[in-house]
Amino acid sequence: MNSEQINNSNNGEYTAENIRVLDGLEAVRMRPGMYIGDTGKDGLHHLVYEIVYNSIDEAMAGYCDRIQVIIKPDNAVTVIDNGRGIPVDIHPEKGVSALEVVMTTLHAGGKFGDGAYSVSSGLHGVGASVVSALSSWLRAEVRRNGKIWRQEYKMGTKQDDVKAVGKTAETGTTITFMADTEIFGEISFDFNVLCERLRELAFLNKGVEISLKDERTDNEMAYFFEGGIASLVRRINKNRQVLDKSIYISGKVNSTAVEIAIQYNDGYSENVTAFANCVNTKEGGTHMTGFRAALTRVLNDYARKNKFLKDNDPNLSGEDIRDGLTAVVSVKVGQPQFEGQTKGKLGNPEVKGQVESIAGDGLNEYLEKHPEEGKSIIDKCLLAAKAREAARKARDLILKKTGLEFGTLPGKLADCSSNNPKDCELYLVEGDSAGGSAKQGRDRNFQAILPLRGKILNVEKAAKDKIFDHEEIRAIITALGTGIGEQFELGKLRYHQIIIMTDADVDGAHIRTLLLTFFYRNMSDLIQNGHLFIAQPPLYRIQAGKKQTWVYSDAQKDAELTKQKSGGKVDVQRYKGLGEMSPVQLWETTMNPATRTLLKVQVDDALKADEIFHVLMGSDVPPRKSFIQAHARSVKNLDI
Repeated sequence: MNSEQINNSNNGEYTAENIRVLDGLEAVRMRPGMYIGDTGKDGLHHLVYEIVYNSIDEAMAGYCDRIQVIIKPDNAVTVIDNGRGIPVDIHPEKGVSALEVVMTTLHAGGKFGDGAYSVSSGLHGVGASVVSALSSWLRAEVRRNGKIWRQEYKMGTKQDDVKAVGKTAETGTTITFMADTEIFGEISFDFNVLCERLRELAFLNKGVEISLKDERTDNEMAYFFEGGIASLVRRINKNRQVLDKSIYISGKVNSTAVEIAIQYNDGYSENVTAFANCVNTKEGGTHMTGFRAALTRVLNDYARKNKFLKDNDPNLSGEDIRDGLTAVVSVKVGQPQFEGQTKGKLGNPEVKGQVESIAGDGLNEYLEKHPEEGKSIIDKCLLAAKAREAARKARDLILKKTGLEFGTLPGKLADCSSNNPKDCELYLVEGDSAGGSAKQGRDRNFQAILPLRGKILNVEKAAKDKIFDHEEIRAIITALGTGIGEQFELGKLRYHQIIIMTDADVDGAHIRTLLLTFFYRNMSDLIQNGHLFIAQPPLYRIQAGKKQTWVYSDAQKDAELTKQKSGGKVDVQRYKGLGEMSPVQLWETTMNPATRTLLKVQVDDALKADEIFHVLMGSDVPPRKSFIQAHARSVKNLDI
């Protein structure tokens, strides 16, 4: 039950009549975003995850090893598992079947109180009742006690009592639901989106087979990873040169289960992904803090014990030790406490020490048994330390040569007059010509312009000491004011909107990709906190008489020209460069907040993003060639 204020006049009085009581699941239908995040694509797919999480709970408890998800031709979804089956006997407090309680009551299930699960998956724990409430209909079938039990619901309300409809020797639960169009509008599940999440769940729950079948297209995928997260780490590094076999560590302290998989490669970036109860905690948390502390302590102790570090050498920094590191940290906690705006950070204070203890013991044991791999890892860390020191010296030398103090703004930056970062925008513009147009066309009060000459350094292939040798990257770092790496401080960001604005051609796309690679590898918090954007300049200007139309895609151009066929001269101009537009045109189409379109850079799947950046921007040619061949037909606006 939930309550909500409503706005009745009652002669302006605030009385009990102003309080509306929302019985059962009515609150879920009235405020669905509170329970599933939103009613768009993400919220729709979250319905599937909530049902799958119930099956994962059975798997984590040791009673389920097979989960099937089926998308029906009409976009209904069926989830089948071979767990114990939801209990159907009478609930002692509610006086109705436990199945009915689970499907019609918020926060009811074996994961609450002294229930059937010591650990449960998922983020919100809203479960099947919310799916039931947000579905036009839902059917639950339970295989238990030698019988098949069934009950149906509409918008969270039962349509009949639980009844036996057949006999079976199997156990498990089958849930079929149709998401409500009144809540979500058009219902259409994305096969690839579901694939990514189900594959991730299969990695996190080794020995569990999870399959997806799309009866709309006959597409099928099945995932089974006997190695669990160790298999995931090997997959992340499949296109990289690795320094060791993957290290797998596991343990349990009280009710917290910890799994860690580690593998080093010859790259320069850190790729550590953390999960809590199968949720990707993108903002980290206490489990990540504990892991990093153990890694830094153990490798420094090992380096000193084996004389890789001399007595007068400083310790390796955490940044040195994580250079080229790929790792997955997964914890399963009895009562998880999530923090942050997106609930993407684990806050349980006890987990830090638990993870640090298990990770430390496991790493020590591995290094003692594998001295050759241990030497390779330490050599890699020492190389990173040298590169970091070289980068520091390069930065200091550059500042000394130019006579600038740290933080002085680059000379070619046309800054804005506002001193409030929340109001300020920085345009990273390709070339001096476009930079000149942008400087003239901008609103100087809040828009700053930084022209970039040529293509910046590909940081995916470069050691960290090369970054400060590159003039354009130095200018970006200085203009933003945050620093990079371990010195990065989001609170010092001078512009809350950083906008990449490049030409609409192949070279512009390449420069944009190089900038995205730099930000993702060195300032990922900017992306995580929603500060990075891509400008959308028009591709065409269509002039028909006195009417001028700006067009942003070939499809839009074709549609516009079809409309103009009624007669009269139509002039079409293709813009390949920003410099071809006048300052006024650039402002009207691309920079005016009232009329422009910006794409926010988001990373929904960090593992997928890491793979794509490495394949496209890394040193190995064969994976990039394969990627291009596989996706060539999907490329749009390709200039040859």
